[in-house]
Amino acid sequence: MKTRIILFLGAAFFVNTVQAQYFKAGINFANISTTNDGDIDESKMLTSFNAGFSGDIQVAKILYFQPGITITGKGAKTQSGNTTDANYYRATSNPLYVEIPANFVIKTPGTGARLLVGAGPYLAVGLAGKNKVDGKFLGTSFSSSESIKWSDDDPSTLDYEEGSGYGIMKRFDYGLNALAGIEMKNTLLLVNYGHGLAKLQSGSNSSADDKNKHRVFSVSIGFKL
Repeated sequence: MKTRIILFLGAAFFVNTVQAQYFKAGINFANISTTNDGDIDESKMLTSFNAGFSGDIQVAKILYFQPGITITGKGAKTQSGNTTDANYYRATSNPLYVEIPANFVIKTPGTGARLLVGAGPYLAVGLAGKNKVDGKFLGTSFSSSESIKWSDDDPSTLDYEEGSGYGIMKRFDYGLNALAGIEMKNTLLLVNYGHGLAKLQSGSNSSADDKNKHRVFSVSIGFKL
């Protein structure tokens, strides 16, 4: 229930306060950190998508607050061997989130094409997703697919995680965005990097899984509504 309330309040705030609205969609290149320093393994990058809305609230002459609400795919993949080999293994995890960014953006002055750069935090709520495995063993193919299991974590209880357990993903993700792009009269071209700060696995605080956090680089195009 609290997950639905958070999403409703985020959508209501966006619709009622922004001065200019854009529909945006694009491609995500998602990954998951593999070290405590936040490093990733490039071979584990997973292609996904993003689609949603953003808008502008002018704060100063060239400073804007840009809230938004987006459906975005995250995750990573692991592969050993090639599909043409007698033995290979491939696993993908592709969780889908509703993400609410709250970016502050600086735009170059003018009425034509404007450059923009910005940054800010985001909060994301896990909705759905699949964990998939396929491969071959001695030439015999195998595959499986199951829906991602989410904890029922209540974000207001900071010292306790409801519904935690092995193989369950935390419902809430949060982190920081950095973005840059070009704004034209009715079109936006954007690149964005999302740096997750929340660990993915639920149920423990061990150093073995605290290092796993979302990393998403995205390229999007937006159209003014």
